[in-house]
Amino acid sequence: MTLRGRSALVTGGAGFIGSHLVDALVGAGVERLVVLDDLSLGKRENLAGALRHDGVALVKGDCADLDLLRELASDPFDLCFNLAVIPLPHSLEHPRENVDHNVAMTTAVCELWRAGGLERLIQYSSSEVYGTARVAPIAEDHPLHPHTPYAAAKAATDLVADSYATTFGMPIVVVRPFNTYGERQNAGAYAGLIPAVVGRVQADEPVHVHGDGEQTRDMIYVSDSVAGAVAAASSEAALGATVNLGRGEEATVNEMVRLILEALGVPDHPVEHVADRPGDVRRLLADVRRSRELFGFEARVSLAEGLRRTVSWYVRESV
Repeated sequence: MTLRGRSALVTGGAGFIGSHLVDALVGAGVERLVVLDDLSLGKRENLAGALRHDGVALVKGDCADLDLLRELASDPFDLCFNLAVIPLPHSLEHPRENVDHNVAMTTAVCELWRAGGLERLIQYSSSEVYGTARVAPIAEDHPLHPHTPYAAAKAATDLVADSYATTFGMPIVVVRPFNTYGERQNAGAYAGLIPAVVGRVQADEPVHVHGDGEQTRDMIYVSDSVAGAVAAASSEAALGATVNLGRGEEATVNEMVRLILEALGVPDHPVEHVADRPGDVRRLLADVRRSRELFGFEARVSLAEGLRRTVSWYVRESV
C-alpha cells in the first residue's frame, strides 16, 4: 500500500518519535495529516518543518477524548498511528493514573475505528512489555513480563488493540520499537539517557548511572525506527502482525555513556553509580527477523554514528 495521497491521524505526534514520524509521513506523500497531542511533553516546535506543509495540522487535546477524536475524523482517516502515551518514569510516581490513562487513550482510538473514523491502526508498543529477556534475542512471541506500571499499561494497550482486531475485525499492525534515541528526545522532565548525560556534563556535574551500568539495551536511531513503522504501515504482509523494530545488537549503559562522553570530547568526565531504578530491565536484545521477512526492514545507522549525531544536536541546541 502506498502512502502517497493518503490521510493519517498521528496521536502523540508532537513528541520525540511522533514528530520524526510526522516528518517521514510528509516525505512519503501523505496528503492530509492531523497531529493530536496534549503538549504535556510534545512541543509545537518539534513540528516546525511539517507544519509548513499544506494539509498538516496540530490539534491540542487528549487522545482519550472520544468526542474530540470523532470531530477530527468527520472526514475519516486512512491510517492512525497511535503514539499517545504517558511515559515510564511517570508511572513510578503515579502508577494508577499512568495505567488508567494509557489504556483509555488506546481504547478511545479503537472506538474511533468502530465509529468509522479510521481504516487501519498502527499501534505503537514498547520493548518494555517483554521485561528482562528470558531468551535472547527476544522474538515477538516472547512472554510478556512488564516490570513497571507503564510497561504493564503498554502490554494492556497491545491486548486491547488485538482484542478489537479479533472481536470486531479492526485492521491493525503493532510495531514494537526497542530503545529509540535521537534528536528531539525530551531533555526536561523524564529525560532519556543521552540528554541527561549531556546536561550533567554541561553543568559540570558527575554523570549518574543507575546500578552497575551493565544493563543492556538494543538502541535504534530515530530515523530507522520511524522508517520501520512507515514500512509496516505500508505492508499488507504486516497486517495483523506484531513486529519488533530494533538493530538486533545490544550495548551496555556503561558502553553508551562512554560513547556519549567521547562524542562530547570529555572521555574522562567523572561517572557515579547510583541506586538502581525501580523496575529496571536487565537485558533487551531484539530478534529482528520478522520485520526483515515481512517488509525488508534493516536499521542502517550504527550506534556510534547515531550517538554522534544526537550529541551534536543537543550541544547545538544548548548554545
